[in-house]
Amino acid sequence: MLGLDPGELDQRFMRQALELARRALEAADVPVGALVVHDGRVIGRGYNQREKLQDPTAHAEMIALTAAAEYLKHWRLEGCTMYVTLEPCPMCAGALVQARVRRLVFGASDPKAGACGSLFQITADPRLNHQVETVGGVLAEEAVELLRDFFRHRRALGEK
Repeated sequence: MLGLDPGELDQRFMRQALELARRALEAADVPVGALVVHDGRVIGRGYNQREKLQDPTAHAEMIALTAAAEYLKHWRLEGCTMYVTLEPCPMCAGALVQARVRRLVFGASDPKAGACGSLFQITADPRLNHQVETVGGVLAEEAVELLRDFFRHRRALGEK
């Protein structure tokens, strides 16, 4: 997108990911949203749907990666950037590496399950066949607030 510096572009796409996270929230799932961008165009979108689908792999990132691969008609997502509101877990970080995603931009860090800097460094591990350029903290406060509200509400209902 012409005229926007990389930081502004990252914020613009992260705002779209936050809107997807709100869809997960409306569906009573952990509010995480993700999108995959290729050549300035969104080619894959996802939000957490573990509760709706009763599928432990239905994370926002996995859904967005699948949609992007379908769009490109190829499993290699070279040249793509993933935007996700929460630092990916080990499963999702591994999928990013396997898909050969070029760049990852995430909002909130995840000290309990983050695999892109918090607990593990899967996307930057030189022992793997691919590394993903990773930028964290983009619109982190907004992402954290969505997560806090969700878990505060669940605790008020006596849920874990």
